[in-house]
Amino acid sequence: MTPDEFRHRLSRGPLVIDGGLATQLESAGHDIGGSLWSARVLRDDPAAVRDAHIAFLAAGAELIITASYQVSRRGLIEVGSSAREADQLLVRSVQLANEAREQALADGVSQPGALVAASVGPWGATNHDGSEYRGRYGVPRRELVAFHRERLEPLVAAAPDLLAVETIPDLDEVEALIEALSDYPDLAAWISLTTPDGRTVSAGQPLGDVAHVVASCPSVVAVGVNCSAADHVLAAVEALAPAGLPLLAYPNAGQVWDAESEQWHGPAAPVLPAALPPLWLAAGVRVVGGCCGVGPEGISELATMTAGWHSD
Repeated sequence: MTPDEFRHRLSRGPLVIDGGLATQLESAGHDIGGSLWSARVLRDDPAAVRDAHIAFLAAGAELIITASYQVSRRGLIEVGSSAREADQLLVRSVQLANEAREQALADGVSQPGALVAASVGPWGATNHDGSEYRGRYGVPRRELVAFHRERLEPLVAAAPDLLAVETIPDLDEVEALIEALSDYPDLAAWISLTTPDGRTVSAGQPLGDVAHVVASCPSVVAVGVNCSAADHVLAAVEALAPAGLPLLAYPNAGQVWDAESEQWHGPAAPVLPAALPPLWLAAGVRVVGGCCGVGPEGISELATMTAGWHSD
């Protein structure tokens, strides 16, 4: 899908994306502990990933995000695997999402036209120490660019509809990603950031600075926030509005990730507060969904709520 094609899709009204894939896998009884997180299930039980995608499509999601967030050569090599298997898993993640889309349509539980976005997670996610929520990795830019390029190549080769560059905590990494994305000007992408306060990215740089940077990349069609608290979304998308791009929001359930215990802590809200999404839509959000802790029930409620915003 080209950037212009995705812009046209968003011009028709809000697009509802899925919720937390790892959340759905856990709720189905799968263990996502360890450094590979949901990529462990992708490797060991791919049918479970396909089923999780179908659950979100049946709930009303119009776009599903692949299980590639945690997959990298670096991460697989650290657990005794290989760069080749990492590339194969990246491709498989897109294939599974495509299979889920076809199966959900054949079963009559989803509508035609659902999209598949290949997840491109941050460098910090491979550390499995919470650094994707801190940024400031101390890694040279050339290393960040190379890391993302080696993941983008197999993902793009698998032919997703677009790229979901997500959970990015640092302006420095945004700049590296834009350099890597420049290799694929004809494939639509979005960039989604984490924010602790609605004003800055997790590394501390102003969201307004990010808006200026992403506006320079022709393939980036939308910008917003994910895996952040719902009550920070409105301020964040308002800060990103100067980019002149459609905005997106898929917050988490309001908990805080503890890397040491490998658990989310704090009260969870698997269904997003009903009063907030209409405010986001009024502020220009055109891609909306949930992240960690938000399951199919929450996506179903979003799909019902956004239906009235769609135009012919």
